Amino acid sequence: MSKSRSTLLEQLRAQSTPVSIAALVELSGLHENTLREHLASLVRRGLCGRQQSNPSGRGRPAWLYYATGRGASSEYAGLAATLAMSIATTSADPTGTAVSAGEHWGRTLVEEHPVASNASTRAAAKVIVLLDQVGYSPQVDRAHPTQVRLTRCPLLEIAYRQPDVVCAVHLGLVRGALMAHDEDPEGIELQPFAAPGVCLLTIPQLAER
Repeated sequence: MSKSRSTLLEQLRAQSTPVSIAALVELSGLHENTLREHLASLVRRGLCGRQQSNPSGRGRPAWLYYATGRGASSEYAGLAATLAMSIATTSADPTGTAVSAGEHWGRTLVEEHPVASNASTRAAAKVIVLLDQVGYSPQVDRAHPTQVRLTRCPLLEIAYRQPDVVCAVHLGLVRGALMAHDEDPEGIELQPFAAPGVCLLTIPQLAER
């Protein structure tokens, strides 16, 4: 990867929210056309994702760019895509297989990413912290506290190609993480691409006191 492209990726990783082309031009000092070429390459390699901004007035909403989670390598993204395709084409129940794989992954992530907490911290709250740690940028809806907006996806490009499998893995991840904290995952739901750049996760356990 070129130095300018690597620098751009680091600048994206430093942003707390997706950013526009105009903002990136100012941040990077690159010409807009050069910037677009770099962004297209980063998207192809799975290092960067994009989502459309909320409509405001006339015209097409602008694209906003963000680093995908912790910057999965192209090799990792390629492996994930291969596994997703394998599940989709060889399993008699691709969704069920993907959920089971995700549950195993969720348990493993709980072991690998211990969350600092006290005895009163609920399991569901720990899972939200975990999702943030591994790159999903969850946002709990204050008006509907059982709903969580996942505003980033480490496997976004693959999810577009194999949504049934990849999104089922993510559902399983949440279920597995809850089970690792001895919490019943009953009622967990995931609505992929519920809004531009957002998947909607429902965790009834967040409402429990």
